Amino acid sequence: MRERDPALNSPGWANAALVLADGTVFWGRGVGAQGSAVGEVCFNTSITGYQEILTDPSYAGQIITFTFPHIGNVGGNAADNESVKPAALGCVLRADITAESNWRAESHLHDWLAANNLIGISGVDTRRLTRRIRELGAPSGAVGHFDRQPTPEDVADLRRSAEEWPGLEGMDLAKQVTRGAPEEWTQTTWSGTSYGEQTAPRHHVVAVDYGAKHNILRSLSALGCRVTVVPATAGADEILQHRPDGIFLSNGPGDPAATGTYAVATVQRLLETGLPLFGICLGHQMLALALGAQTEKMHHGHRGANHPVKDLTTGRVEITSQNHGFVVRADNLPKGVRTTHVSLFDGSLEGIAVEGRPVFSVQYHPEASPGPQDSHYLFRRFTKLIEEAA
Repeated sequence: MRERDPALNSPGWANAALVLADGTVFWGRGVGAQGSAVGEVCFNTSITGYQEILTDPSYAGQIITFTFPHIGNVGGNAADNESVKPAALGCVLRADITAESNWRAESHLHDWLAANNLIGISGVDTRRLTRRIRELGAPSGAVGHFDRQPTPEDVADLRRSAEEWPGLEGMDLAKQVTRGAPEEWTQTTWSGTSYGEQTAPRHHVVAVDYGAKHNILRSLSALGCRVTVVPATAGADEILQHRPDGIFLSNGPGDPAATGTYAVATVQRLLETGLPLFGICLGHQMLALALGAQTEKMHHGHRGANHPVKDLTTGRVEITSQNHGFVVRADNLPKGVRTTHVSLFDGSLEGIAVEGRPVFSVQYHPEASPGPQDSHYLFRRFTKLIEEAA
């Protein structure tokens, strides 16, 4: 009988494990829901906003490693959710979650994770894991939280799941996180105690929901937009029957080429109307594909609230919030499409505009949830284009 690998024997204190497809095991203490989940393991460098990150629909199919060691200090609350239901699979933490300490807290983060069926593991050497991702790329992995010490069979099962998971390339995840029917959005931004309501809109924007974050929709509403949100699969005729003054293409998860199999034709039809159009994240990638550009998978992606980006139009540098694992290739943009923003981390393309037309997009998340507010001007740029078109 073959002898078992001693590395599969968990330490006595562990009741959770993260196992990568190559067999690397990280032991830890389980938090949140019990069970297991498999997906792409990525990392986020933000030091605040963990709840907004965990509820960002763009994280569908991913297990999030937080590089900041102290996650959970401000607890959880309903107001900070960026979606109705979290799409992320789970989280990896360095330190144990401490008691919540914030006047807005409604629950301990452990209870919030459990209530949202999110599996977490704490006590992990997240610096080691992050270095591994940076050096070798984002791996497939499976996280398990048990009611006991994990057995070697548990670890073997987790590894098998990670090995068999197909990866994000080729996955259309927008259909998993989009709305099922059109919806009117009226909520505006946070006032300090609550969210406001839009009562006197000046423009009508139709937002195509590939996985839209709530605060992006709030940012549009706060600038005087009546926002009608439609599913990712909505066709051009369905969108145009709402008689919009402008079109917004939202953020979202998955491989843009896969989502593009149905979304690109719709965006191309919308471009023919001459209406102002603004895209963010996956919406930026859908616009680029519709214009004839190409996308590709990044080595480990951009995820954090501290990414410097240069606006080539103004020459200013802004600190941005980002979450993407695919990118528009800058080396083959079609004629009439120019680069407007570039990453100062790696030089990758972060924004495009169509020359002579009210059409532009950015790769990052300018609504600052979480993150800095340097990029809010992009929403004002969009509404100005709508006013000029009117």
